Amino acid sequence: MTVDYQECYAYLSAQFPEVGGYEFYQELFPDNENTGELHTDFSHPNAIYLYRDESADGRVRRRIMLKDTWKQDYMDYVESNTLTLCSGLVYRKRANKLKNAQRMNALIFDLDGVGLSELRNLFLRFGGEPERVRRLPMPTFIILSGTGLHVYYVFRDPIDLYPNIKVQLKSLKYDLTFRMWEYKATSKLQAIQYQSINQCFRMVGSINDKHGTRLVAFRTGERVTLEYLNAYAKPENRVDINKPFSPSKMTLEEAKEAYPEWYERVIVKGDKRRKQWDIAGKVHGKDPYALYHWWLKQIGSIKGGHRYFFLMCLAIYAYKCGVPKKQLWQDMQIAFADLQMVKHENALTEEDIKSALEAYDKEYYNFTISDIEALTDVRIEKNKRNGRKQEQHLQYARGIREIKANLGETVSGGGRPLAQKRVFEWRKQHPQGKKADCHRDTGLDPKTIRKWWDSPPSSAQFVDGNITVTISPSQEINDFIVEGLKK
Repeated sequence: MTVDYQECYAYLSAQFPEVGGYEFYQELFPDNENTGELHTDFSHPNAIYLYRDESADGRVRRRIMLKDTWKQDYMDYVESNTLTLCSGLVYRKRANKLKNAQRMNALIFDLDGVGLSELRNLFLRFGGEPERVRRLPMPTFIILSGTGLHVYYVFRDPIDLYPNIKVQLKSLKYDLTFRMWEYKATSKLQAIQYQSINQCFRMVGSINDKHGTRLVAFRTGERVTLEYLNAYAKPENRVDINKPFSPSKMTLEEAKEAYPEWYERVIVKGDKRRKQWDIAGKVHGKDPYALYHWWLKQIGSIKGGHRYFFLMCLAIYAYKCGVPKKQLWQDMQIAFADLQMVKHENALTEEDIKSALEAYDKEYYNFTISDIEALTDVRIEKNKRNGRKQEQHLQYARGIREIKANLGETVSGGGRPLAQKRVFEWRKQHPQGKKADCHRDTGLDPKTIRKWWDSPPSSAQFVDGNITVTISPSQEINDFIVEGLKK
């Protein structure tokens, strides 16, 4: 048991009532079905949780939280279990996937690296005027998680999760996460961890096996309204439940004229599935998975707290590019081994791979670049063509580079870092070598080694304003040279 946990427990227990796990989830999810009930109109969605089944070699299983069996189920599957997970959403069907999410009962935040000083700072900010800097809404519950806090805002009236509302809630959560997480003030960790609205958290009453601590809940405030949370977010990140959709004002005839391909596919053929981007068709080269392979190379930039989301976004890119799921699984296993080298207080497990693999789904297909940047803390440079087509933009860029070279100016972007060449040369000399060996021999940072491990330098380099190209002679030319030397 950590000192931070003990001090935070003493602070919270002296001011707020403790709530048991059984009562906590009974209050959080009051409308679960009873055994045998089946509402085919999806009017009674249920909470779903995951638990480690010790009787089946520790496998993680899903289970519906039914109202009439919850008391016994809590004792059998949750209490003192070393891995039980539950989100703040309720679902139709039997899988806790975002596409099945029906309502949000609670908006939950995970704040790692919290000690007594950080906890006190939080309570100085909770409940203050929304207009003031870094003020935060007062949470309904605070849960001690072992290494930090889970902050629960339980809604007075659950929020129906229409597709557009899911997007708005995601923006609201990102906004409040940024406001809540401040390095050296409310967290000892520098990297902010953004999480999806579907994120699962360790359950109250279970055990954090790494620290041997029980997750304990304290009631710190009342149930909240969406208007209350909205007041603390920027206007552009607030949720408007009165606009679950943004219907087009365009008539069908106007749509037929403006979007003939859409009209033919949706109206004439009746295909209402979301259309995928033709990424492979826009790749200039022989690799149809170029975007996916590019993301794999970003592993060297991943920091602690973002490892899981790197795997999740890898699954998203795989789905976007049409990469077979079998290949994705193999690549995830390799990436998992590399991510183990990234230091963080929470362990990355095989279950994280299985969870991340669920993002290989059309529900995540249109994840934006901004979402991926926020989740992974990887900066993604966007193409800026200023309205030009690609070929026109390339001609323009080449012209600028040539002018700079003629003027004797340094031409940037024409070569790779020296570290890339050092990694490449080391691998040529040690074809069976491992990353750890490369780190020992070269002294390069492990993140740099991971970044350039599978990226040989380009054969084209800019030297003094001129392009130099390294070529490998064919076997026929090699034989010709050897024969000439013999003569």
